[in-house]
Amino acid sequence: MRLKNKIALVTGGARGIGQAVSELFAGEGATVVILDVLPAGKQVARAITEGGGQAEFLEVSVTDKTALTKLMAGVHEKYGRIDILINNAGITRDRTAEKMSEAEWDAVVEVNLKGVFLCTQAVIPYMKAQGYGRIVSAASNVGLRGNYGQTNYAATKAGVIAMSKTWALELGKYGITANAVAPGFTRTDMTEQIPGEHLEAILQSIPLRQVAEPLDIAYGYLYLASDEARFVTGTCLTIDGGASR
Repeated sequence: MRLKNKIALVTGGARGIGQAVSELFAGEGATVVILDVLPAGKQVARAITEGGGQAEFLEVSVTDKTALTKLMAGVHEKYGRIDILINNAGITRDRTAEKMSEAEWDAVVEVNLKGVFLCTQAVIPYMKAQGYGRIVSAASNVGLRGNYGQTNYAATKAGVIAMSKTWALELGKYGITANAVAPGFTRTDMTEQIPGEHLEAILQSIPLRQVAEPLDIAYGYLYLASDEARFVTGTCLTIDGGASR
Protein backbone atom coordinates (compact mmCIF):
# COMPACT_ATOMS: atom_id res chain seq x y z
CA MET A 1 0.00 0.00 0.00
CA ARG A 2 1.45 3.32 -1.09
CA LEU A 3 -0.05 5.42 1.71
CA LYS A 4 -0.08 2.94 4.57
CA ASN A 5 -0.52 4.62 7.96
CA LYS A 6 -0.64 8.12 6.45
CA ILE A 7 -3.16 10.71 7.63
CA ALA A 8 -4.58 12.51 4.61
CA LEU A 9 -6.89 15.51 4.50
CA VAL A 10 -8.95 15.97 1.32
CA THR A 11 -10.86 19.21 0.86
CA GLY A 12 -13.88 19.06 -1.43
CA GLY A 13 -13.87 15.31 -0.91
CA ALA A 14 -17.63 14.81 -1.04
CA ARG A 15 -17.96 14.41 -4.80
CA GLY A 16 -16.21 14.41 -8.17
CA ILE A 17 -12.44 14.34 -8.19
CA GLY A 18 -12.28 14.82 -4.43
CA GLN A 19 -14.43 11.75 -3.83
CA ALA A 20 -12.24 9.71 -6.19
CA VAL A 21 -9.13 10.89 -4.32
CA SER A 22 -10.66 10.01 -0.94
CA GLU A 23 -11.62 6.51 -2.07
CA LEU A 24 -8.30 5.85 -3.80
CA PHE A 25 -6.22 7.05 -0.86
CA ALA A 26 -8.21 4.94 1.59
CA GLY A 27 -7.67 1.94 -0.66
CA GLU A 28 -3.95 2.64 -0.52
CA GLY A 29 -3.92 2.49 3.28
CA ALA A 30 -4.40 6.13 4.31
CA THR A 31 -6.76 7.34 6.98
CA VAL A 32 -8.75 9.93 5.06
CA VAL A 33 -10.33 13.00 6.61
CA ILE A 34 -12.86 14.42 4.17
CA LEU A 35 -13.41 18.17 4.51
CA ASP A 36 -16.36 19.71 2.69
CA VAL A 37 -19.38 21.96 3.07
CA LEU A 38 -21.54 19.28 1.47
CA PRO A 39 -23.09 16.74 3.88
CA ALA A 40 -22.67 14.12 1.15
CA GLY A 41 -19.14 13.73 2.47
CA LYS A 42 -20.63 11.74 5.34
CA GLN A 43 -21.89 9.10 2.90
CA VAL A 44 -18.50 8.94 1.17
CA ALA A 45 -16.75 8.36 4.49
CA ARG A 46 -19.32 5.74 5.51
CA ALA A 47 -18.90 3.84 2.24
CA ILE A 48 -15.13 3.83 2.71
CA THR A 49 -15.36 2.46 6.25
CA GLU A 50 -17.95 -0.13 5.26
CA GLY A 51 -15.51 -1.26 2.57
CA GLY A 52 -12.79 -1.79 5.14
CA GLY A 53 -11.01 1.56 4.86
CA GLN A 54 -10.49 4.34 7.36
CA ALA A 55 -12.27 7.66 6.83
CA GLU A 56 -14.23 10.36 8.57
CA PHE A 57 -16.11 13.45 7.43
CA LEU A 58 -15.78 16.91 8.94
CA GLU A 59 -18.01 19.68 7.67
CA VAL A 60 -16.08 22.93 7.24
CA SER A 61 -15.59 25.76 4.78
CA VAL A 62 -12.06 26.25 3.47
CA THR A 63 -12.66 30.00 3.75
CA ASP A 64 -13.18 29.92 7.54
CA LYS A 65 -9.75 30.40 9.10
CA THR A 66 -10.91 30.09 12.69
CA ALA A 67 -12.77 26.84 12.03
CA LEU A 68 -9.88 25.43 10.02
CA THR A 69 -7.34 26.18 12.75
CA LYS A 70 -9.52 24.45 15.34
CA LEU A 71 -10.21 21.51 13.02
CA MET A 72 -6.54 20.91 12.20
CA ALA A 73 -5.67 20.96 15.90
CA GLY A 74 -8.38 18.40 16.55
CA VAL A 75 -7.22 16.13 13.72
CA HIS A 76 -3.64 16.30 14.96
CA GLU A 77 -4.67 15.57 18.52
CA LYS A 78 -6.71 12.55 17.40
CA TYR A 79 -4.23 10.99 15.00
CA GLY A 80 -0.88 12.36 16.17
CA ARG A 81 0.15 13.66 12.75
CA ILE A 82 -1.01 15.20 9.48
CA ASP A 83 0.92 13.76 6.55
CA ILE A 84 -0.96 14.81 3.42
CA LEU A 85 -3.10 17.79 2.45
CA ILE A 86 -5.03 17.62 -0.81
CA ASN A 87 -6.35 21.09 -1.62
CA ASN A 88 -9.13 20.02 -3.97
CA ALA A 89 -12.10 22.26 -3.05
CA GLY A 90 -13.07 24.69 -5.77
CA ILE A 91 -15.97 26.47 -7.46
CA THR A 92 -16.75 28.19 -10.76
CA ARG A 93 -18.74 31.32 -11.55
CA ASP A 94 -18.23 31.61 -15.29
CA ARG A 95 -18.86 34.79 -17.25
CA THR A 96 -16.90 36.93 -19.70
CA ALA A 97 -14.69 39.60 -18.17
CA GLU A 98 -16.96 42.37 -19.42
CA LYS A 99 -20.03 40.89 -17.72
CA MET A 100 -18.48 39.31 -14.61
CA SER A 101 -19.72 40.81 -11.37
CA GLU A 102 -17.47 41.67 -8.48
CA ALA A 103 -19.35 39.11 -6.39
CA GLU A 104 -18.60 36.36 -8.95
CA TRP A 105 -14.94 37.32 -8.95
CA ASP A 106 -14.73 37.41 -5.16
CA ALA A 107 -16.53 34.09 -4.64
CA VAL A 108 -14.10 32.14 -6.83
CA VAL A 109 -11.01 33.84 -5.42
CA GLU A 110 -12.25 33.26 -1.88
CA VAL A 111 -12.58 29.48 -2.30
CA ASN A 112 -10.06 28.56 -4.99
CA LEU A 113 -7.16 30.76 -3.93
CA LYS A 114 -7.66 31.97 -0.37
CA GLY A 115 -9.09 28.60 0.67
CA VAL A 116 -5.99 26.79 -0.58
CA PHE A 117 -3.79 29.27 1.25
CA LEU A 118 -5.70 28.98 4.53
CA CYS A 119 -5.73 25.18 4.55
CA THR A 120 -2.04 25.03 3.76
CA GLN A 121 -1.17 27.63 6.37
CA ALA A 122 -3.10 25.63 8.96
CA VAL A 123 -1.18 22.36 8.39
CA ILE A 124 2.33 23.77 8.00
CA PRO A 125 3.17 23.85 11.74
CA TYR A 126 2.28 20.18 12.16
CA MET A 127 4.20 19.08 9.07
CA LYS A 128 7.25 21.12 10.09
CA ALA A 129 7.26 19.62 13.59
CA GLN A 130 7.20 16.06 12.23
CA GLY A 131 9.69 16.80 9.40
CA TYR A 132 7.39 15.41 6.73
CA GLY A 133 4.51 16.53 4.57
CA ARG A 134 2.87 16.33 1.18
CA ILE A 135 0.83 19.30 -0.05
CA VAL A 136 -0.92 18.80 -3.39
CA SER A 137 -3.25 21.47 -4.72
CA ALA A 138 -5.81 21.54 -7.50
CA ALA A 139 -4.81 23.81 -10.35
CA SER A 140 -6.26 23.41 -13.86
CA ASN A 141 -4.98 23.46 -17.39
CA VAL A 142 -6.91 26.72 -17.82
CA GLY A 143 -4.46 28.21 -15.33
CA LEU A 144 -1.79 27.48 -17.94
CA ARG A 145 -3.60 28.51 -21.11
CA GLY A 146 -6.68 30.52 -20.10
CA ASN A 147 -10.27 29.79 -21.09
CA TYR A 148 -13.12 31.82 -22.48
CA GLY A 149 -15.46 33.07 -19.76
CA GLN A 150 -13.19 32.00 -16.89
CA THR A 151 -11.16 35.05 -15.94
CA ASN A 152 -11.72 34.41 -12.25
CA TYR A 153 -11.22 30.63 -12.36
CA ALA A 154 -8.10 30.78 -14.58
CA ALA A 155 -6.55 33.45 -12.37
CA THR A 156 -7.02 31.38 -9.22
CA LYS A 157 -5.61 28.26 -10.80
CA ALA A 158 -2.54 30.10 -12.07
CA GLY A 159 -2.20 31.45 -8.55
CA VAL A 160 -2.32 27.93 -7.08
CA ILE A 161 0.59 26.92 -9.30
CA ALA A 162 2.60 29.98 -8.20
CA MET A 163 1.82 29.37 -4.52
CA SER A 164 2.89 25.73 -4.84
CA LYS A 165 6.23 26.75 -6.32
CA THR A 166 6.72 29.27 -3.52
CA TRP A 167 5.88 26.73 -0.83
CA ALA A 168 8.35 24.29 -2.36
CA LEU A 169 11.06 26.90 -1.73
CA GLU A 170 9.90 27.75 1.76
CA LEU A 171 9.16 24.27 3.09
CA GLY A 172 11.61 21.93 1.38
CA LYS A 173 14.14 22.12 4.20
CA TYR A 174 11.49 20.70 6.54
CA GLY A 175 10.88 17.60 4.43
CA ILE A 176 7.66 19.00 2.96
CA THR A 177 6.89 18.88 -0.76
CA ALA A 178 4.38 21.15 -2.49
CA ASN A 179 2.99 20.41 -5.93
CA ALA A 180 -0.06 21.08 -8.08
CA VAL A 181 -2.17 19.00 -10.41
CA ALA A 182 -3.67 20.62 -13.51
CA PRO A 183 -6.60 18.54 -14.76
CA GLY A 184 -8.23 19.10 -18.10
CA PHE A 185 -11.87 18.44 -18.87
CA THR A 186 -13.08 15.78 -16.44
CA ARG A 187 -16.41 13.96 -16.23
CA THR A 188 -18.21 15.17 -13.11
CA ASP A 189 -21.77 16.11 -12.14
CA MET A 190 -21.02 19.65 -13.27
CA THR A 191 -19.74 18.73 -16.73
CA GLU A 192 -22.60 16.29 -17.34
CA GLN A 193 -24.83 19.33 -17.87
CA ILE A 194 -22.89 20.53 -20.93
CA PRO A 195 -24.89 20.37 -24.20
CA GLY A 196 -23.82 17.74 -26.72
CA GLU A 197 -22.51 20.15 -29.35
CA HIS A 198 -20.26 21.87 -26.82
CA LEU A 199 -19.00 18.54 -25.55
CA GLU A 200 -18.10 17.49 -29.09
CA ALA A 201 -16.09 20.69 -29.56
CA ILE A 202 -14.23 19.95 -26.33
CA LEU A 203 -13.46 16.41 -27.45
CA GLN A 204 -12.03 17.69 -30.72
CA SER A 205 -9.59 19.86 -28.76
CA ILE A 206 -8.22 16.84 -26.84
CA PRO A 207 -5.73 14.66 -28.76
CA LEU A 208 -6.94 11.53 -26.95
CA ARG A 209 -10.52 12.37 -28.02
CA GLN A 210 -12.00 11.54 -24.64
CA VAL A 211 -12.56 13.27 -21.33
CA ALA A 212 -10.89 12.26 -18.09
CA GLU A 213 -12.64 10.28 -15.41
CA PRO A 214 -12.16 11.49 -11.81
CA LEU A 215 -9.97 8.47 -11.10
CA ASP A 216 -7.56 9.52 -13.88
CA ILE A 217 -6.91 12.71 -11.94
CA ALA A 218 -6.87 10.99 -8.56
CA TYR A 219 -3.93 8.82 -9.65
CA GLY A 220 -1.92 12.00 -10.22
CA TYR A 221 -2.66 13.10 -6.68
CA LEU A 222 -1.69 9.66 -5.43
CA TYR A 223 1.71 9.81 -7.06
CA LEU A 224 2.53 13.26 -5.71
CA ALA A 225 1.28 12.31 -2.23
CA SER A 226 3.30 9.10 -2.12
CA ASP A 227 6.92 8.52 -1.17
CA GLU A 228 7.57 7.65 -4.81
CA ALA A 229 7.51 11.42 -5.40
CA ARG A 230 9.83 12.24 -2.51
CA PHE A 231 12.13 14.21 -4.83
CA VAL A 232 9.35 16.01 -6.69
CA THR A 233 8.41 19.48 -5.48
CA GLY A 234 7.44 22.81 -6.99
CA THR A 235 5.99 21.17 -10.08
CA CYS A 236 2.61 21.12 -11.78
CA LEU A 237 1.46 17.80 -13.18
CA THR A 238 -0.85 18.36 -16.16
CA ILE A 239 -3.41 15.61 -16.76
CA ASP A 240 -5.53 16.70 -19.71
CA GLY A 241 -5.12 14.20 -22.56
CA GLY A 242 -2.72 16.55 -24.33
CA ALA A 243 -5.15 19.50 -24.58
CA SER A 244 -2.52 21.99 -23.41
CA ARG A 245 0.36 20.36 -25.30
